[in-house]
Amino acid sequence: MKFTALKKHIESEGVQPVYLFEGEELYFRDKGVEMIKAACLSQPQLNYTAFDGAALKGDKISRLAEAVYGLPFLSEKRVVVVTEFYPAEREYAAYLRPIFEKPVESAALLIVNAGGKPKAGSCEWKKKPNVTFVDCGRADEQDAVKWVYLTLRRAGIRADGRVCTDVVRYCGGNMARIAGETEKLKEYAEADGRAEITSEIVDALVYRDAEYKLYELSQAAARRDHTRFVQIMESMVGKGYDENAFLNALCSHFRTLYEVSSFKGSDRQAAEALGMKEYAVKKSREQAARFDKDALGGYYADLYGVLARARAGEITFSAALKTSVGKIFFKTY
Repeated sequence: MKFTALKKHIESEGVQPVYLFEGEELYFRDKGVEMIKAACLSQPQLNYTAFDGAALKGDKISRLAEAVYGLPFLSEKRVVVVTEFYPAEREYAAYLRPIFEKPVESAALLIVNAGGKPKAGSCEWKKKPNVTFVDCGRADEQDAVKWVYLTLRRAGIRADGRVCTDVVRYCGGNMARIAGETEKLKEYAEADGRAEITSEIVDALVYRDAEYKLYELSQAAARRDHTRFVQIMESMVGKGYDENAFLNALCSHFRTLYEVSSFKGSDRQAAEALGMKEYAVKKSREQAARFDKDALGGYYADLYGVLARARAGEITFSAALKTSVGKIFFKTY
């Protein structure tokens, strides 16, 4: 299941004996552990044990099994957490198999891993019996927007789809930041007696991270909105961003538009082939449709050529950016 379904799962199914929280989104992994602890433990300091998986090798894995089999004190369950735990299959067979084949009802074992490519011979947790898998991968934009909307609604605060989308995009899709900024908006609305969060409030309170500003810069360039392009660029100069960063963002964006416009399959097929999210493919195709395909190729070739010359030291990055701006906003193909 996706992390966003975990709360409903706990309410309807109860806490299961074994969970695998896996994925690159640290916020989801940490929040998942908090949710299980809150459901099981009235006093978090009791009946809770945590292990660093890297320290559990060989017979030391038996400590994890002992913690799972330990009886809870004044509670129905114990919660045992192990992070970044990738034992070999032979170690699983020697020390852990009974826990999975005959789960301990008085315990909740939480395996919390960032994931990634497993080493050869390591245990494949998803294939083990009685494992409830919680996908903690990075949320796509649609899921993150829904999360912001529901979080505000539960607090009695209205916010339309555009407002929630802006929060997600301003935070670059980072769930920890999204959660923090959403909490800031809740506190502001409650303190000010407001029942609705508007775009103006989001613009005033939510900090736009650099990734989003570079995205906005590229969007303005693709729309050929010169005034907005200059405004964004000027807001970033002197804050650690220079002509090199701007050129790379522009080159990357026009390459994406060209690749997306050249791909003949569906949005889903394009997303898989190009390593993009499906919603990003859809939005890029909408933007690419404003251009002739040959023109997109021309813009990308020009930008790449100018960037290559700057990297080779033939021209300065400042001159390269001026040349690129001229090509984007004033050249026709």
